[in-house]
Amino acid sequence: MDKKYVIGIDYGTDSVRSVVADAADGKIPGSSVFEYPRWKQGLFCDPSINQFRQHPADYIEGLEQSVKGAIEGLSSDVVSCIAGISVDTTGSTPVAVDKNGVPLSLKHGFECNPDAMFVLWKDHTAVREASEINELARSWGGPDFTKYEGGIYSSEWFWSKILHILRTNSDVRKNAWSWVEHCDWIPALLTGNTNPLELKRSRCAAGHKAMWHEDFNGLPDQQFLTRLDPLLAGIRERLYRNTYTCDISAGNLSPEWAERLGLSTSVKVGAGSFDAHIGAIGGDIKPYQLIKVMGTSTCDMIIAPVSEVGNKLVAGICGQVDGSIVPGMIGLEAGQSAFGDIYAWFGNLIMWPVNNIISGMEWLDENTRNKIKEQTSDKIIAELSRQAEQIPPDETAVVALDWMNGRRTPDANQELKGAITGITLGSDAPRIFKALVEATAFGSKMINERFIREGINIDGVIAIGGVAKKNPFVLQIVADVLNIPIRVASSDQTCALGAAMAASVVAGIHKDIPAAQNAMGGGWEREYRPDHDRAAKYEVLFNRYMKLGSIIEKGLS
Repeated sequence: MDKKYVIGIDYGTDSVRSVVADAADGKIPGSSVFEYPRWKQGLFCDPSINQFRQHPADYIEGLEQSVKGAIEGLSSDVVSCIAGISVDTTGSTPVAVDKNGVPLSLKHGFECNPDAMFVLWKDHTAVREASEINELARSWGGPDFTKYEGGIYSSEWFWSKILHILRTNSDVRKNAWSWVEHCDWIPALLTGNTNPLELKRSRCAAGHKAMWHEDFNGLPDQQFLTRLDPLLAGIRERLYRNTYTCDISAGNLSPEWAERLGLSTSVKVGAGSFDAHIGAIGGDIKPYQLIKVMGTSTCDMIIAPVSEVGNKLVAGICGQVDGSIVPGMIGLEAGQSAFGDIYAWFGNLIMWPVNNIISGMEWLDENTRNKIKEQTSDKIIAELSRQAEQIPPDETAVVALDWMNGRRTPDANQELKGAITGITLGSDAPRIFKALVEATAFGSKMINERFIREGINIDGVIAIGGVAKKNPFVLQIVADVLNIPIRVASSDQTCALGAAMAASVVAGIHKDIPAAQNAMGGGWEREYRPDHDRAAKYEVLFNRYMKLGSIIEKGLS
């Protein structure tokens, strides 16, 4: 059998998905999704203080179950032809590890300690630490280590998070020998070498979130880190110097994991990457085509030739890194801290009577109460979208800000909060929902305008992710607000497919990422074209959004 197959593993916020892909054409004969059980119960999280932690046991169980589920039912001929595995994860999602690279939460005494777990991308407990990093970077007299990060360091990123944990948890501080990103730890686990000094570190994670750059000879200078806080003394030498793009092998599948997964030790494992960046590969990113990963949050990514970017620094984004998306290209990242999460928040808000009043009506039998709750929850966003779609852009005075989870781009500020203004006695749920959707579209426009203003062209927009696939109402508003067509990738597993493309290069099946994209790409599902009359009306509302944002931001300063 001449065919070769690869596995792409996509760790999202709520679940992990594994796909088996044919390296010749990208078709997927097997896939499986595993929801994290501890995360689903809300364990180790405290949304009131923006604390979101995930237990490595969820990741390990998900790794084994999703891969085994994906290959279940496939013929032995197909399974024996699996040649590579690549992994993407959320990020920045670091964890404290011991000298052997074992997360502390897998060790006795730390099993239920949230600070010993992976600090999820959307954890914002380190706002103070991010502020200190930004202040020191501009004043310490040496290089500004934030300059390739858009000039502003975020509480969502590596150094902020680990410094916060070191300061607030003495037990973790005493036992943490090093720190590892989720996207680096899973390939290390699969290859059987989790030694923090030897495992391959992702260029994507290091460059965008840890201030790594060749100009700095790697990570920020130890003198800078020690001045930031003496607790960071000596940490640089326990981390890494070199980083690796997603087309590089991290090693072969270890005997233990080959047995656990039912695969061969000849399977190559690729260096890890972040979900949005590898999803951009799966979405067929090309130079100056902006990929919008539209899910709970957004990541907006562009690639450009190194020769064309040159020494240009784009202010207020989430970094520009050589090879972070496609090797040989500069990858530029931006994004919104909340997107689909805002719609979910509003849905949960107006579900309050169902959850708290109807659920307590004892004159309804339990089965009926559960059905009401389940069916209302399932339909609420779709019905809000249907009703809101009938409202013209200029019929409501409601304007909202999409900063419910802070602002990621442009100009990261996780202390910002959302707002809704212009509410009257006639403002019903569909009108407020429509204003929230418009706010997320305006946030997208802010990102586009920053790229263009800084000299990075946008020749087209490609949408991937759950919201892009499920909600035409949202996509049409974004197209109208941006006043540019938006193509939606046909694959509903774009991140996992992108990981599979990377795996095909790691395994030597395709020579590089563009060749893998050409062979395995899935094309487009549909295109949303802007209505130029609505676009003109949205330009007026966008100016109101900008004014409201200025008022809110100044009020917090």
